[in-house]
Amino acid sequence: QVQLVESGGGLVQPGGSLRLSCTVSGSIFTRVTMGWYRQAPGKQRELVATITSGGNTNYADSVKGRFTISRDNAKLTCDLQMNSLKPEDTAVYYCNTPQALFRWGQGTQVTVSS
Repeated sequence: QVQLVESGGGLVQPGGSLRLSCTVSGSIFTRVTMGWYRQAPGKQRELVATITSGGNTNYADSVKGRFTISRDNAKLTCDLQMNSLKPEDTAVYYCNTPQALFRWGQGTQVTVSS
C-alpha cells in the first residue's frame, strides 16, 4: 500500500517562505499526477497545485505566482516551494493525486503569523 509522508511545515512570518516535501513509498509515483492540498480550520480541503508525471504544472489562482510544485521521480518526492506567504495560507498541507488515489498522510502544519 502506498504511503504518503509530508514534512517541512512550521511557523513563518507573513512574506516568508517554506518548502514542503512529500515522500511516496511506491514506484507508481512515477506514473501519476501528484498534487498538494491544504485544509484550513473549518474549511474543505482544496487542491492548490498539481504536477504531471512529465512535469506540467497547474495552480489555484490563490497561490499562482507564489507557490512552485516540483517532483523528483528518482527520489519519489514531490515538493512545494511556498514564497510570499500570507496569513490565509495557514492550513494543514497534504499531498496526493488529484483523484485522491492514495491513503491520506498525516499532513504538515503551516502557520503564517506575525
